[in-house]
Amino acid sequence: MLKTTDFDYHLPEKLIASRPLVERAASRMMVIDRNTGEIEHHMFTDFSSYLKPYDLLILNDTKVTPARFFSNDGNIEIVCTHKLGELEWECLVRPGKKMKPGRSIKIGEATGTVESVLENGNRIIRWDQPVDEEAHGRLALPHYMNRESDPADRDRYQTTFAREEGAIAAPTAGLHFTPEILSEINHTFLTLHVGVGTFRPIKAEYVKDHNMHSERYSLSAETADRINTTRELGGRIVSTGTTCTRVLESIAQSQMTNLGHISSTRGETDIFINPPHDFKIVDSLLTNFHLPQSTLIMLVSAFANRELILEAYAKAVEAKYRFFSYGDCMLIV
Repeated sequence: MLKTTDFDYHLPEKLIASRPLVERAASRMMVIDRNTGEIEHHMFTDFSSYLKPYDLLILNDTKVTPARFFSNDGNIEIVCTHKLGELEWECLVRPGKKMKPGRSIKIGEATGTVESVLENGNRIIRWDQPVDEEAHGRLALPHYMNRESDPADRDRYQTTFAREEGAIAAPTAGLHFTPEILSEINHTFLTLHVGVGTFRPIKAEYVKDHNMHSERYSLSAETADRINTTRELGGRIVSTGTTCTRVLESIAQSQMTNLGHISSTRGETDIFINPPHDFKIVDSLLTNFHLPQSTLIMLVSAFANRELILEAYAKAVEAKYRFFSYGDCMLIV
């Protein structure tokens, strides 16, 4: 029975990328062959050379919103995790003890009142007028960057193809792509709005006891058709990141027939992919390097092999790869 600690590794703090490289596509790319166990070191600019004629790249087009706010007096911090409407938000609140039902918070000209406290501790806040998000919102950068967001992050902590607003965190495997690189690759999009649950640590001793967070997704008819056609032609589905992988494999669990076809859908998924897992759609995975003992490294370990992934991570540390959101990437074929 796998323990959370079975997915631990040593990472020197200096290897955590707190800022992006000057050029998006300048990242290094480790390439892992699942069949041979071979591990090679390349650059992300080599990515397209690993694609075959009928392969299809899947990307997450979610757009990161400035979801972090502070009250005018600076005493209360909130992160909007989900908009129930323009004037009604579900929020993380710190400190929670100051925000009981009936308490108010003022951000700019808008006054918000706590309507209720959910079982997970989140607050439902109703505003008397729309909050000026551009003026008062900040990006909720991952805690491991250990800094506040700055104007440059508005561009770089966002994929060049982002269009569907709703994410709190970026689908980081997609950050490496430029429009020029994508123009030469057969690709399509789905949407999964990445939430704060991505960064929450696993507290359970055993992997099986972890309760996975839920995230909203949508898959268009066009993308479903292109995936079905690719599979019929013998091409590979190349998933960009754990977000695309979770959507595709969640849909596979609920939809897949003997014909292997999927159709357009939208909803929420709380799929928790960890070893062992029988992948139904994803054939190849491009992903960044993830936190120790996280659900993300567990997904990657399920796709390849836990021992192989931990070996790869050790080699990445030795070779001084850059880790996490603004870091280098790994292609598993």
